[in-house]
Amino acid sequence: MRLSVVIPVYNEEAGLPALFARLYPALDSLGIGYEVIFVNDGSRDRSAALLREQFARRPEVTRVILLNGNFGQHMAIMAGFERCRGERIVTLDADLQNPPEEIGKLLAKMDQGHDYVGGMRLERHDNALRRFGSRAMNAVRRRITHIHMTDQGCMLRAYSRDIIDAINTCEEVNTFVPALAYTFARNPAEIEVAHEKRAAGISKYSYYRLVRLNFDLVTGFSVVPLQLFSLFGIAVSIVSVLVYLVVMVKRLLAGQPYLEILWDRDILQFFLTGIVLFGVGLVGEYVGRIYQQVRHRPRYLVEAVLERQQPASSWQSKPSSSATTT
Repeated sequence: MRLSVVIPVYNEEAGLPALFARLYPALDSLGIGYEVIFVNDGSRDRSAALLREQFARRPEVTRVILLNGNFGQHMAIMAGFERCRGERIVTLDADLQNPPEEIGKLLAKMDQGHDYVGGMRLERHDNALRRFGSRAMNAVRRRITHIHMTDQGCMLRAYSRDIIDAINTCEEVNTFVPALAYTFARNPAEIEVAHEKRAAGISKYSYYRLVRLNFDLVTGFSVVPLQLFSLFGIAVSIVSVLVYLVVMVKRLLAGQPYLEILWDRDILQFFLTGIVLFGVGLVGEYVGRIYQQVRHRPRYLVEAVLERQQPASSWQSKPSSSATTT
């Protein structure tokens, strides 16, 4: 199997027929053995039914993983990674914002010796606020984590088998797949890819979820926020002491009573309350991630897998963090 295409699906009923109509001809034209793995992430519309119908039409190249709940896009991708068989693996969004015709460009770049190829969207068809937020978060992530991805929001990416095997050994409860793959890559690369408007439906990522995703990315791949908090605490402490001394000197020169000279609750409260609240929240984020990890709960649960019966192979014998019914 030369190529596996992993596509997470969540409430994409309106856009799936268009995806099927473009995806399979694009892959057939490559002239290589491939499989398409759709992962239904607990959709509440008819997405699962459409995926079943597509499996019935093209069972020789189609596999469908049905999760029994909504575990998030990246956990859905992990479910696909644990069951893919290709030498190269490509991830793709189901909304057709990433044209499937661009997959060949990623594979051609891998032919040059790269083990990880990320896409950079040209002429993004998103609103201005989303584009600005994406650029800002890219800059923050790059500076804090030293993970150099120009466009972290583009899901059109290609991975070598070695990287996928390394990802599958990880047991993180929260992760960001493109960044995790970048840490394992020996020779990563990026190429420009086309970007289109959504074929149908609406984005599943609200502004809150986008901020949440980037916060998970930063705290999941770096302890720099804790280090910055420590440095910030030291700086604020020094400034508060200097301000305190200045105020005390002014009061002493003004001839105020001794007790009023040595005590000013407002200054201390002004400088310390904000930093304490911020610090508690930051430390709580890391503690919460540790708590989630030590519980050892399954990252996702698989309700069923639709696939043609395959001979026993190494991928079937590997332990999985999920419960599976085939």
